Amino acid sequence: MADLSKKQEAIRNFIASELAAGRSCPTHREIAGYFGFASSYAAACHVRALVRKGALIAEGGKARALLLADAFQPVLRAAVVEIPLFGSIPAGFSRDREQEAGECVPVTVESIGFKPTRNTFALRVAGDSMIGKHICDGDIVVFEHGPEPRSGQIVAALIDRKNTLKTFLVKNGKPFLKAENPKYPDLIPSEELVIQGVFRALIRKERE
Repeated sequence: MADLSKKQEAIRNFIASELAAGRSCPTHREIAGYFGFASSYAAACHVRALVRKGALIAEGGKARALLLADAFQPVLRAAVVEIPLFGSIPAGFSRDREQEAGECVPVTVESIGFKPTRNTFALRVAGDSMIGKHICDGDIVVFEHGPEPRSGQIVAALIDRKNTLKTFLVKNGKPFLKAENPKYPDLIPSEELVIQGVFRALIRKERE
């Protein structure tokens, strides 16, 4: 069987982690959203390549039906890394946030689908404004500081000196932030909009 590229291995491991957690196989749209692809077509191409290379098995005629090929089971490794957790971020109305240092979130590279860098950080979600993106109160969101966000990506942002978690959009050349819950309004900067990090992964602990 052919070797996998780093991106293909990350996608395969993301699918494996979702199946191992008892969830349905992610759709092309969900894969695209997780990895920040511009469209679901890019995700579909990667999935087709994984099937062609024998890393995944597609069950014909069934939606969301991908199986892991036994020969690729060793791809999953349990290397644990720690991502700094800088307190909480509002998923609701923006507010001032003090950075809390000293706490870390242990994760495996395979569970989040990428290798963290020195610019990777995490924030705990407070609020329900992003439930349309399946981001809930108490979840931990992993971000990468530095990349310029594309329209439609989820970001941690500083808008008029207040922090918030929202979807970054551009309309008529002007950026603004959109909640994924209809009870919250769009946020349009009156002074400044600073992107602190672009969404990379979601960590959800089991709730009692």
